[in-house]
Amino acid sequence: MILGFPCNQFLQQDPGSNGEISSFCKLHFGVSFPLFAKIDVNGENEAPLYRYLKQAAPFQGYELDKAGGKTVHDVVARHYPENLKGDGIKWNFTKFLVSRDGSRVARFEPSVTPAELEPAVKKALAE
Repeated sequence: MILGFPCNQFLQQDPGSNGEISSFCKLHFGVSFPLFAKIDVNGENEAPLYRYLKQAAPFQGYELDKAGGKTVHDVVARHYPENLKGDGIKWNFTKFLVSRDGSRVARFEPSVTPAELEPAVKKALAE
């Protein structure tokens, strides 16, 4: 199951209400999975779920060999240099794959496309 957690901590990309965000995502991106209320993923008000996910699957680096990875790195460096280091969420669209029993978590940075996740999802479903 896919779950979405809007966050407005990155250049205010999700400034609307929860209803407005949900409508926008459905209309422009065909989102049919559940979207939860807007949360913080970093900082003193970070959601406990994201505290767990970041501990379970620490940041492994930017994919600088991909255009998207270099772009994310450069935007973070320009606007949020404090996010360059550590395990915090670097940018919107960081993805986590959690095993059925919650014991294994894999992290995928924003430059990883949903299509690129397919092998990892298939493997997790087979386990």
